[in-house]
Amino acid sequence: MRQIKRRKRTFEKYEDEDPLSSVANLFDVAMIFSIGFLIFALTHFGLAEMLTQEKVTIVKYTMDENMEEKVEIIIKEGEKIEIHNTTKEVVTTSGTKLGTIYETSSGGWVLVDEKPKD
Repeated sequence: MRQIKRRKRTFEKYEDEDPLSSVANLFDVAMIFSIGFLIFALTHFGLAEMLTQEKVTIVKYTMDENMEEKVEIIIKEGEKIEIHNTTKEVVTTSGTKLGTIYETSSGGWVLVDEKPKD
Protein backbone atom coordinates (compact mmCIF):
# COMPACT_ATOMS: atom_id res chain seq x y z
CA MET A 1 0.00 0.00 0.00
CA ARG A 2 1.31 3.42 -0.89
CA GLN A 3 1.68 6.14 1.59
CA ILE A 4 0.25 9.54 0.76
CA LYS A 5 2.51 12.37 1.68
CA ARG A 6 0.77 15.38 3.03
CA ARG A 7 2.33 18.66 2.36
CA LYS A 8 2.40 21.16 5.10
CA ARG A 9 0.97 24.42 3.88
CA THR A 10 3.13 27.39 4.60
CA PHE A 11 2.65 30.99 3.88
CA GLU A 12 6.33 31.66 3.37
CA LYS A 13 5.85 32.36 -0.32
CA TYR A 14 3.49 35.23 0.54
CA GLU A 15 5.91 37.00 2.86
CA ASP A 16 7.51 38.96 0.02
CA GLU A 17 4.18 40.34 -1.18
CA ASP A 18 3.54 44.06 -0.79
CA PRO A 19 1.30 44.70 2.26
CA LEU A 20 -0.38 47.66 0.54
CA SER A 21 -1.61 45.63 -2.43
CA SER A 22 -4.86 44.87 -0.63
CA VAL A 23 -5.44 48.61 -0.16
CA ALA A 24 -5.06 49.10 -3.92
CA ASN A 25 -7.67 46.40 -4.49
CA LEU A 26 -10.05 48.17 -2.09
CA PHE A 27 -9.52 51.40 -4.04
CA ASP A 28 -10.45 49.61 -7.28
CA VAL A 29 -13.62 48.25 -5.69
CA ALA A 30 -14.53 51.72 -4.40
CA MET A 31 -14.04 53.23 -7.87
CA ILE A 32 -16.26 50.60 -9.50
CA PHE A 33 -18.90 51.15 -6.80
CA SER A 34 -18.85 54.94 -7.31
CA ILE A 35 -19.14 54.64 -11.12
CA GLY A 36 -22.07 52.26 -10.67
CA PHE A 37 -23.73 54.71 -8.30
CA LEU A 38 -23.21 57.56 -10.80
CA ILE A 39 -24.82 55.56 -13.61
CA PHE A 40 -27.73 54.60 -11.34
CA ALA A 41 -28.29 58.24 -10.30
CA LEU A 42 -28.22 59.50 -13.89
CA THR A 43 -30.71 56.87 -15.07
CA HIS A 44 -32.96 57.42 -12.04
CA PHE A 45 -33.24 61.15 -12.75
CA GLY A 46 -33.73 60.61 -16.49
CA LEU A 47 -30.34 61.98 -17.50
CA ALA A 48 -28.88 58.87 -19.12
CA GLU A 49 -28.43 60.85 -22.34
CA MET A 50 -25.59 62.74 -20.65
CA LEU A 51 -23.49 59.57 -20.94
CA THR A 52 -23.88 59.35 -24.72
CA GLN A 53 -22.50 61.45 -27.59
CA GLU A 54 -25.98 62.67 -28.59
CA LYS A 55 -26.99 66.33 -28.58
CA VAL A 56 -29.05 66.96 -25.43
CA THR A 57 -30.84 70.12 -24.27
CA ILE A 58 -32.19 70.37 -20.73
CA VAL A 59 -34.29 73.28 -19.46
CA LYS A 60 -34.08 73.58 -15.67
CA TYR A 61 -36.45 75.77 -13.63
CA THR A 62 -35.28 76.76 -10.13
CA MET A 63 -35.96 79.48 -7.57
CA ASP A 64 -33.22 81.90 -6.56
CA GLU A 65 -32.74 83.43 -3.11
CA ASN A 66 -35.31 86.19 -3.84
CA MET A 67 -37.92 83.53 -4.67
CA GLU A 68 -37.88 84.49 -8.33
CA GLU A 69 -37.99 81.84 -11.01
CA LYS A 70 -34.63 81.22 -12.66
CA VAL A 71 -34.28 79.29 -15.93
CA GLU A 72 -31.08 77.47 -16.89
CA ILE A 73 -30.60 75.94 -20.33
CA ILE A 74 -27.99 73.16 -20.44
CA ILE A 75 -26.82 72.11 -23.91
CA LYS A 76 -24.56 69.08 -24.37
CA GLU A 77 -23.14 68.42 -27.80
CA GLY A 78 -20.56 65.62 -27.88
CA GLU A 79 -18.11 66.27 -25.05
CA LYS A 80 -18.89 70.01 -24.86
CA ILE A 81 -21.41 71.24 -22.25
CA GLU A 82 -22.74 74.82 -22.28
CA ILE A 83 -24.87 76.36 -19.53
CA HIS A 84 -26.96 79.44 -20.35
CA ASN A 85 -28.66 81.44 -17.61
CA THR A 86 -31.67 83.54 -18.51
CA THR A 87 -32.42 86.96 -17.06
CA LYS A 88 -35.48 89.19 -16.83
CA GLU A 89 -33.65 91.88 -18.82
CA VAL A 90 -35.63 93.11 -21.83
CA VAL A 91 -33.59 93.62 -24.98
CA THR A 92 -34.85 95.79 -27.80
CA THR A 93 -33.43 95.75 -31.29
CA SER A 94 -34.46 96.52 -34.81
CA GLY A 95 -34.69 94.21 -37.77
CA THR A 96 -36.72 93.22 -40.78
CA LYS A 97 -39.54 90.75 -40.89
CA LEU A 98 -38.47 87.70 -42.87
CA GLY A 99 -41.72 85.81 -42.88
CA THR A 100 -44.40 84.06 -40.86
CA ILE A 101 -43.97 80.79 -39.00
CA TYR A 102 -46.83 78.30 -38.90
CA GLU A 103 -47.00 75.20 -36.71
CA THR A 104 -48.30 72.08 -38.45
CA SER A 105 -50.61 69.54 -36.84
CA SER A 106 -47.70 67.11 -36.52
CA GLY A 107 -45.69 69.65 -34.47
CA GLY A 108 -43.36 70.85 -37.25
CA TRP A 109 -42.78 74.44 -38.21
CA VAL A 110 -43.07 76.02 -41.66
CA LEU A 111 -41.53 79.43 -42.51
CA VAL A 112 -43.33 81.36 -45.26
CA ASP A 113 -41.16 84.16 -46.73
CA GLU A 114 -42.74 87.62 -46.99
CA LYS A 115 -40.57 88.72 -49.91
CA PRO A 116 -40.80 86.86 -53.20
CA LYS A 117 -37.41 85.64 -54.40
CA ASP A 118 -36.14 87.17 -57.66
